[in-house]
Amino acid sequence: MQKGNIGVTTENIFPIIKKFLYSDHEIFLRELVSNAVDATQKLKTLSSKGDFKGELGDLTVRVKAENDTIVISDHGIGLTADEIEKYINQIAFSGANDFLEKYKDDANAIIGHFGLGFYSAFMVAKKVEIVTKSYKEDAPAMRWTCDGSPEFTLEQTEKAGRGTDIILHIDDDCKEFLEESRLQGLMNKYCRFLAVPVAFGKKKEWKDGKQVETEEDNIVNDTCPIWTKKPSELKDEDYKNFYRNLYPMSDEPLFWIHLNVDFPFNLTGVLYFPKIKSNIDLQKNKIQLYCNQVYVTDSVEGIVPDFLTLLHGVIDSPDIPLNVSRSYLQSDSNVKKISTYITKKVADRLQSIFKNDRTEFESKWDDLKIFINYGMLTQEDFYEKVSKFCLFKDTDNKYYTQEEYKTLTEGNQTDKDGKLVYLYANNHDEQFAYIDAATSKGYNVLMMDGQLDVPMINMLEQKLEKTHFTRVDSDVVDRLIVKEEQKGEELKEDKRSLLASVFNGQLPKMTRTEFHVETQAMGENSAPIVITQAEYMRRMKEMANIQPGMSFYGEMPDMFNLVLNSDHKLIKQVLDDAESSCAEKLVPVESETAILNLRKNELEKVHAGKKDEEIPTNEKDELIDVEKKLEDQKTQKDTILNEYAAGNKVVHQLIDLALLQNGMLKGEALTNFVKRSIDMI
Repeated sequence: MQKGNIGVTTENIFPIIKKFLYSDHEIFLRELVSNAVDATQKLKTLSSKGDFKGELGDLTVRVKAENDTIVISDHGIGLTADEIEKYINQIAFSGANDFLEKYKDDANAIIGHFGLGFYSAFMVAKKVEIVTKSYKEDAPAMRWTCDGSPEFTLEQTEKAGRGTDIILHIDDDCKEFLEESRLQGLMNKYCRFLAVPVAFGKKKEWKDGKQVETEEDNIVNDTCPIWTKKPSELKDEDYKNFYRNLYPMSDEPLFWIHLNVDFPFNLTGVLYFPKIKSNIDLQKNKIQLYCNQVYVTDSVEGIVPDFLTLLHGVIDSPDIPLNVSRSYLQSDSNVKKISTYITKKVADRLQSIFKNDRTEFESKWDDLKIFINYGMLTQEDFYEKVSKFCLFKDTDNKYYTQEEYKTLTEGNQTDKDGKLVYLYANNHDEQFAYIDAATSKGYNVLMMDGQLDVPMINMLEQKLEKTHFTRVDSDVVDRLIVKEEQKGEELKEDKRSLLASVFNGQLPKMTRTEFHVETQAMGENSAPIVITQAEYMRRMKEMANIQPGMSFYGEMPDMFNLVLNSDHKLIKQVLDDAESSCAEKLVPVESETAILNLRKNELEKVHAGKKDEEIPTNEKDELIDVEKKLEDQKTQKDTILNEYAAGNKVVHQLIDLALLQNGMLKGEALTNFVKRSIDMI
């Protein structure tokens, strides 16, 4: 029997493996099972080349847990005593001490640089045994043991056939890995597509009301998953079944892309476009990365462009550089090439569907849009690839390419400055009245109700020449697309001011909400009041919700315009009634206001062209006094009109109707509106 120390230049290796790999200690099973698969595949290769002439026999890799041990067994090439010495005992390399100190907090880097996934066994085991027999004739069976210190023993033993058994004596703080359900979960995660059959115990069946083991092996893996096959060998149902296997709780995918390239890098896989219901981030980490059918990770940022991390499926590439833990990607030029290739394949597939079956493409557009928008926003070359078949959908559920929509609208929706105005809504029901007003005027209205439509609008305004997007409720319909200077009878300033005072005083007080009252001649058949919200400020506030750097806008109040239609009979009625009802009280106020305005104009005329120090102090003081008195007169006038409006049911009813139409009438105010409506009927 041979005894000795493992050739590592520090004794710290085992405590570091134990301590710093603890958070990721489940990878031990992947490392040991994939080593067993490698040994089996090497034997198959030797056999195919004629270098091994014996019977291959049953090549199933077996995993079992019993008596506080986990045993991983294979019938592969096995190890000779010299190979154990070379591959197991010698893990020294130059600068080991410095390296361990530098990377002591990065477990995966340690395992990766040592190049020995086998030593991950010591993350869970207090003692590890290797019982192995080489395929080489006359090579004796060997037993290697180590208890987690640098000391080991190596001796000859008895073993019936070739191959290797790794026996892990599980540490007290890792007993969870002896549980059948825990091991089964890890097998499903790490071993489900390994290229050699892997058995974990026996299959079970129900008998006499309980589960009993059968004689049949419980094979946990599919050795030939669909990405290893040619697309010509597969039917649609094969792809759908594989998707259901990977994501049992998901809806059926929209479609898929089969990746298969061997130059200038090796890459296979199948990517699926899933149906996305809501929050983008919840859907990430669904693409699984494999290296020769060994599971690596589901964090594929860097390999797959960020916008395609929303996809589901599998990518397998032996050319993506990985450390032995196979958990973290290292930067490499191949990764960039793979990312570019996947982007192109996705764009080509989308274009193919659009060209060959536009009806199908349109039927899936609402689900596809988030992928395409995300890609266009984050990757310039993707925008160039897909802009020709990126679709607009209007409120009648008709679809248009960018070029088609320009042709449709440029005749009727070009403003006086030659700019094409695209009108849009983001909630068909809530904005129905505005949509109806716009379509009645012959305008087309787009539906822009996606999660990324606000940033998309901003980007498209930069990409599309002389084009502006305006939400359909951002102004009264006559001002959405201004084709000529406004004409028509507008109220005089004193009447506009009177109406503003009447309505201003009765508007509800809402948290972080401000209203500005204005009048506009909109035609006697248009609504008496329209509430609008300026496009720029509303859009900035929406962008603030998704771009932290714009939080300043998010803190600002919502600002709405309450536009009174001076042509409508109800507004005219309120104006006439207010003038007659308040005339007696307003006459002295307006008379005093006229005198004060006259004096203010005289003083400003005298002061025109003079420097501040040239104006006599008494004149400055008088001007200040006049302005204060004018403010007092305005306050007095507002008070008179507010008292009048407070008792005017029509004013309250008109305001509440406008608020109701915009979903802004709630709680007590809504109850009062209902009661008032009944009284007025």
